Amino acid sequence: MTKGFDINKEHLKINIEGFVQGLGFRPFIVRLARQHQQKGEIANTNSGVTIDIEGLPEHQQDFIDGLNNRLPPYAKIASITITRQPLADFDDFQIKASTADGTQSAFVLPDIATCPDCISDISDPASRYYHYPFTSCCHCGPRYSIMTRQPYDRSQTSMAAFNTCLDCGRDYQAIDNRRYHAQTIACPECGPSLSLLDESENLLAEKHEALCAAIEQLENGKIVAIKGIGGYQLLVDATNRQAVERLRLRKHRPQKPFALMVADLATAQQLCVINDLEQQALTSAAAPIVLLKAKPCGGDARRLWATEVAPTAPGSNLLGIMLAYAPLHHLLLNKDSSLYALVATSGNRQNEPICIDEQQALTRLAGIADYFLTHNRPILRPLDDSVVRLINGKITVLRRARGYTPLPLTLKTALPDTLAVGGQLKNTIAISHGKHIILSQHLGDLDMEATQQQFQTTLTDLQKFYQIAPTRIMHDLHSGYASSRFAANLGRKTHPVQHHYAHALSCMAEHGLEPPALGICWDGSGLGADDTLWGGEFLLINSQGFERYAHFAPFSLPGAHKAIMEPRRAALGLLYEAFGSSVFEREDLPFFVQELKLLQSALTRQLNCPRTTSVGRLFDAVASLLGLCQINQYEGQAAMALEMSATSSASGQHYDFHIQHTAPIIIDWKITLEQLLDDIPHSPVELIAAKFHNTLAEIILTLAQRAGQKTVLLSGGCFQNACLTTKAVYRLKSGGFTVYCHENIPPNDGGLALGQLLAAKYIG
Repeated sequence: MTKGFDINKEHLKINIEGFVQGLGFRPFIVRLARQHQQKGEIANTNSGVTIDIEGLPEHQQDFIDGLNNRLPPYAKIASITITRQPLADFDDFQIKASTADGTQSAFVLPDIATCPDCISDISDPASRYYHYPFTSCCHCGPRYSIMTRQPYDRSQTSMAAFNTCLDCGRDYQAIDNRRYHAQTIACPECGPSLSLLDESENLLAEKHEALCAAIEQLENGKIVAIKGIGGYQLLVDATNRQAVERLRLRKHRPQKPFALMVADLATAQQLCVINDLEQQALTSAAAPIVLLKAKPCGGDARRLWATEVAPTAPGSNLLGIMLAYAPLHHLLLNKDSSLYALVATSGNRQNEPICIDEQQALTRLAGIADYFLTHNRPILRPLDDSVVRLINGKITVLRRARGYTPLPLTLKTALPDTLAVGGQLKNTIAISHGKHIILSQHLGDLDMEATQQQFQTTLTDLQKFYQIAPTRIMHDLHSGYASSRFAANLGRKTHPVQHHYAHALSCMAEHGLEPPALGICWDGSGLGADDTLWGGEFLLINSQGFERYAHFAPFSLPGAHKAIMEPRRAALGLLYEAFGSSVFEREDLPFFVQELKLLQSALTRQLNCPRTTSVGRLFDAVASLLGLCQINQYEGQAAMALEMSATSSASGQHYDFHIQHTAPIIIDWKITLEQLLDDIPHSPVELIAAKFHNTLAEIILTLAQRAGQKTVLLSGGCFQNACLTTKAVYRLKSGGFTVYCHENIPPNDGGLALGQLLAAKYIG
């Protein structure tokens, strides 16, 4: 027998899939093995990690118990297999070089916000990481944004160009150091560094001097573009009214609220009302923008942000807040500067993708930014800041990007390699990877060529990163969408998926549901199976597809796309549907005389007046009739104003509505409109808005009871409205229904690709 072999020992091989790379899992295993007297090795693989342990069986059981019960932060085991192997007589326990065997893992970590220990390091004059804006460890830092391929090793990230110094090398090898085998380890001696440029591309300062100069420029009211984790951000001092107005003017963003970045939770609590769930989201590793109820602008709060940050309804509107999530942010907001809060908005031109490299920023942000605080660590894929909101007691993702992408969803059964290309607005794409679905980061609206280019780049990146070659392509039914046109040109088998059916399936996929179910899918619009614009749909989902069970009565949208931007046009179309040409005798229509004559002609002749069943356009019309918004300065402005008004009233009253017993059932809103108009002269706007929301919730309950399907899904952009969703869920649950809403996948078109992908399961 070979020297050192012990007949009482056993050799176990443990293969693990899950979130086990990029978070200190291998160092954790080394410590665990030594604690329980195991020798062997651990290595990253494409699919996860492989562990060999050799020792006494009773100690191995303690090791496995520790493995299951004491995982590092963010680690999660999806599957584990254990097999006995011949004894190998290991000398000790080591971390071995990664192997590139096996299929690519679906479990890749998103970027992780800076941990408290690293924040302490950059604030400690005695630390060699003092004031270093690229400080990280096993528990935090960039991950997905810097990975070239799997497995996760420094050589396969954009940190590969930075060779560690002796001190970092010692930290990397020290088992009792939290940077033991931290792939992003770096310090001022060996890591990435900052540069400050002016708008003429002149180099003004480097390293710490660049940081100090950028802070000074922000304090002076300048707009500074900084290179963050997933791309550039445009920053200004949130307390400086003139600076915020200048940013609005240059970015062509006259009214849409800006998000604010603050240093810590205490500052956020001075600005907004924050409950426990919202606090958990703010302080989570994902560090998203959280939409919160702003406190009135007075006292200490007023000095922290100018009302120009959210000009549409200061003091009562939602305010987007995020905590500093990268060392650079913490250093910009450090206690020695006068910056209490920063406007932090995406570094892009309107409707374009976020910039990720210096040349993009200098070109696309020219005329917007005064200065550019950049660095030499490449960002490999754009990841905008994610946005979440508390809806019906659950944190709901509205924009899924940094911090959440590329976390996979797991299906019960595997799908063939399939690609889904999403819709036109809030585009994301998705791929199947065995039993897993990977949804891309938020890409934006595909109206602009730059976003279409990013769409194609992301598609190539996903296929290469996960090494899949899709055999079929799922796309929206609308052939005019840029995503659908792209799918048609790929030369592979394509399948159209109706827009609202995809919405319902995205909710089912998120919650692991199977048909049957009733999908209530309300949004702005999507092409229906009859070539009209749907948007107020009740769909019975079955294993072969769906049946359109009910929908709202249609009305015309004068000017088509213009009606999306002008709620007054939706109101005119609604009034014309109810009252015919007599509506043009009203004296309160918010149009110029000549404009109204043209619209009258268009409606009478039905020229460029598409028909729609959209609840989103109903919201617009009611907001217009109540005088809340006639022209949207940004998407959803009218609907948000109506929601904010409704939340100010506790009324349980609702308007009447009629049900037409056809196939499909039609929800006739004309009596609703008549009663609402009767209320306008003598009732507060807040009461009318609340009654309208209550009516929609009552319609949902009534149709669900008629459909007789106890599993109900709420999906589509209208269910970003917390007031509507909360009322609808309450009424449904009180009626004995099981209700599913979105949480981790956006209810808006950002979830379409996921639903399209699931549709592949039901087409054979």
